Amino acid sequence: MGAATVAASSSRPMAVAAAIALLAAASFLAAAAAPVPAIYVLGDSLADVGNNNHLPTILRADFPHNGIDFPGRKATGRFSNGKNSVDFLADNLGLASPPPYLALSKSSNANYANGVNFASGGAGVLNSTNKDQCISFDKQIDYISSVSASLAQSLGQAQAAAHLSKSLFAITIGSNDIIHYARSSSSSAATAGGAGDPSQQFVDALIQALTGQLQRLYDLGARKLVFLGTGPVGCCPSLRELSASKDCSAVANGVSVRYNAAAASLLGGMVARHPDMHYALFDSSAALLRFIDQPAAYGFAEARAACCGLGDMNAKIGCTPLSFYCANRTSHVFWDFYHPTETTARKLTSTAFDGAAPLIFPINIRQLSAL
Repeated sequence: MGAATVAASSSRPMAVAAAIALLAAASFLAAAAAPVPAIYVLGDSLADVGNNNHLPTILRADFPHNGIDFPGRKATGRFSNGKNSVDFLADNLGLASPPPYLALSKSSNANYANGVNFASGGAGVLNSTNKDQCISFDKQIDYISSVSASLAQSLGQAQAAAHLSKSLFAITIGSNDIIHYARSSSSSAATAGGAGDPSQQFVDALIQALTGQLQRLYDLGARKLVFLGTGPVGCCPSLRELSASKDCSAVANGVSVRYNAAAASLLGGMVARHPDMHYALFDSSAALLRFIDQPAAYGFAEARAACCGLGDMNAKIGCTPLSFYCANRTSHVFWDFYHPTETTARKLTSTAFDGAAPLIFPINIRQLSAL
């Protein structure tokens, strides 16, 4: 083999490596030029895409019949028959749905610049909610801190900060706290919201914790927040089933409404202090109640019972391989005793993305992403 041949041969791997590096840089620059280069997701089972698969917890969904309508009929760990709201949010932005952090973190060359999902089934605003069974909200923010440091190391501090400031931070948290409170509350009158009302004191405790958590996210670089408020959790099949009349829990729904209103006030105050921050808050409670109160008007046939489960209203036992499930998932508002069907998630996300006040305010997600 001649010297020229050896030189050409040895330079080929270097050329390939250089080409790969250039492609990676070009890909990042193209993403950085987009209004939303990535989505960073925090929250509970409404947004979990598989983090709990990696935990020693009973709060998981990586088994049938979950995922029966997901591509490949695969149970991915989503608490749904198919895609969830985060998947549809990503679809609307033309992005891939962010992968679970606990899967990414096991890789030696994890790419955090394309977005990460930290959401964990069972998580609440309070660390005591489902303690040791999920990634608490505070722990999820700790993980974002690690990701932020990793991005600063790989991209440089200024570029990492610019990337995070353009990205969406999607948050859905609070439902599990409220469900736990409603289940433990013996006072059906705790809906008035007065100063001596224990449910108002509970909301105040949630907002006090949430205030510090959202400030931490801002300090870590979040500038575009999508806050998906809690839905009418009192109408989920599990809480309905506790009532002899199968009515929604007034306690849970009352707390949810006040929590969402307080979160709106909190976000408005943050924007007043931080003019470079913007947000879109989705009133999940009001939006989902439309489907529950007038199911036929929105294409549903069943708004009370779960599609998948066992027992009264399919709400005594969750969705497992031994559970029954409905033949037509698009006709049901609820997939299991807590979670919406893929169809419900798609409709709600569409409203949050392109809707208007009072359901999504002060701007919608499309407008937020364009800033």
